[in-house]
Amino acid sequence: MGHRTSLLARWLINAVAIWAAIKIVPGIHPITTDFVSIALIALIFGLVNALIRPFVLFLTCPLIILTLGLGTLLVNAAMFALAGWIGQQFEIGFTVDGFWPAFWGALIVTIISSILSTVLGEKRESRRSEA
Repeated sequence: MGHRTSLLARWLINAVAIWAAIKIVPGIHPITTDFVSIALIALIFGLVNALIRPFVLFLTCPLIILTLGLGTLLVNAAMFALAGWIGQQFEIGFTVDGFWPAFWGALIVTIISSILSTVLGEKRESRRSEA
C-alpha cells in the first residue's frame, strides 16, 4: 500500500509543481486550468519522465559528461515541452513559447517538486518514528 501512496503523492506533487510553473513562468500558457486537466498533464509529465527521459539521457550521455551534468537541464526542458505538446493533443496542458520558457518551467517544476518531496518525506519519517 505504501508504494501506491508514494505514486499518488508524486503525482500530486508534480501537479502542484506544474501548476506553479504555469503561473510563474511567462511564455507558458495553460490550455485549461481546472484540477482534472492539471492532474492529467501531471500524469503525462510523469509518463514522459518515466518512459522517454531515460532513453534520451542515454543518448545524450556524452553531452551530459562534457557539460558536467548541465546537459540534464536541456533534457529536462525538452521533457517539459514534450509533456506540454502531448497534452495539447488532448486539449489539456499548456503551450510553451520556446526554449527559455521550457527551461525555466522545467527548473521550477524540479525545484518545487524537490522541496515538496523533502517536506512530505520528513513529515512521513517523523510520523513513523512517533508510532
